[in-house]
Order: sequence, then C-alpha cells, then structure tokens
Amino acid sequence: VHLYNLPNVASRHQNVDIVVVRENLEGEFSGVEHEVVPGVFESLKIVTKQNSLRIAEYAFEHAVLTGRKKVTAVHKANIMKLADGIFLEATREVAKRYPSIKYEEIIIDNCAMQLVSKPQQFDVMVMPNLYGSIVSSIGAGLIGGAGVSAGASIGDEYLLFDQGLRNSGMDIAGKNIANPTALILSSVNMLKSMYLPRFADVIHSALNNVYEEAKYLTADVGGKSSTSDFTKRLCEEVSKLDSKRG
Repeated sequence: VHLYNLPNVASRHQNVDIVVVRENLEGEFSGVEHEVVPGVFESLKIVTKQNSLRIAEYAFEHAVLTGRKKVTAVHKANIMKLADGIFLEATREVAKRYPSIKYEEIIIDNCAMQLVSKPQQFDVMVMPNLYGSIVSSIGAGLIGGAGVSAGASIGDEYLLFDQGLRNSGMDIAGKNIANPTALILSSVNMLKSMYLPRFADVIHSALNNVYEEAKYLTADVGGKSSTSDFTKRLCEEVSKLDSKRG
C-alpha cells in the first residue's frame, strides 16, 4: 500500500509518503483455529523464515529501485519471541545485503503512536500480516481514508491490483457516492506493471489535475460530487491530456 497526500484532501498531516509492505500469506490470518475444550479456543500464528525473507527482500529491493532511504521492520518480538523473532532474524539478514538503505525496527504499539504523531519519519515499512492490516488502516486515515488508498498484491507469478483497504465502503454500495480514486490509482499501477507507462502517466496526471481543481471531489474527501460526476470529469481530463500528447 502506497500512502501519500493528494492535493486538496484535508488531513491532519502533510508530506506523508509511506510504502507499507505486508506479508499476506500467513501470520494471524492463517486460519488455523480449533476448540481445545468446550469454551476454550486456540488460534495459531504461522510464521516461516522463507516467507519472511521473501517479504523483506521485496521491501529492500523496492526501496533501492524507487530511490527510498529507509526500511522499518514492525514487530512484537518482545512478546512473541519465536514467531516475530524469526521475522526479525530474516529482515536483519536481508538488511545486511543493502548497506545503502538505513534499517530500523519498531514495536507495533509504538509504531501506531508514531504514525499518528509524526508519520513523515517513515519511508518503507515491512511487517507480518496483521500488523500490516493495522498500519495500512492507520495510514489511510492520515491521508483521507480508504477511498484514496491504492494497494497491490505481488506474487512470483501473478499481480493483483486493488484498494489498499479491503472490505471498505460496503455500506455505500450502489449509492453513487463512493470515491473511485483508490481503484483508479490501482489501475495506474497495473498499467505500469504491464509496461504501459504512457497511459499510466496520463491517467495519473489527470487525476491530480481533478484534485487540484477540487470541483468534482466526493464527500469522503470534502466534496459534494457523485461517483459518476467525478468519473466523468476525470475522463474529460484524460482525453484533454491525451490529445495534447498526441
């Protein structure tokens, strides 16, 4: 999830630009639960060094390729000494191979406080599954909400581009008031991954122009326009920029 401020979106903090890299296959979301005895349930948190190495390598590689300076590992190894301990062991191992990238670690509790007080201190953040869900939601709240937070799931063979916060906005489905920005930004990222940067740049520039204009924004970011009006205005801006570029 890439969290950053858009023009004319009111937020408590400006100059936020954070990439949250979240392990998405295991952790507390593994779904391994059972009833030990009646009324007592056990849920297993699965953490493997292989997947921890994979996600750490992606975070550091992303930092290098995008010109970022720091990677922060988020954990709770002070309590979960084995599960989160192996995650930290993996990130430290990878960090040694990237001496040009500053590496630091932060406990999830303190991380939450630091995010809401001074989010500008963070650059690339890497973490297990549940912490990623929490940090992404806090970060989205800092920049305008779920409607402006784009995400991607990166696998060895397949890429999935969607909203950064899943299962958001279900209560406004079909009311023509949802903000499509998150999905539009996800589409921009998809086009870049398909080696179609020209189309991605045109759409991204058009989106920024619509936000700079601030006349057709949806209610979640302080505007009064419907989803259809916002989308129509964006399409007009895309056509305008595309014709200029020939």
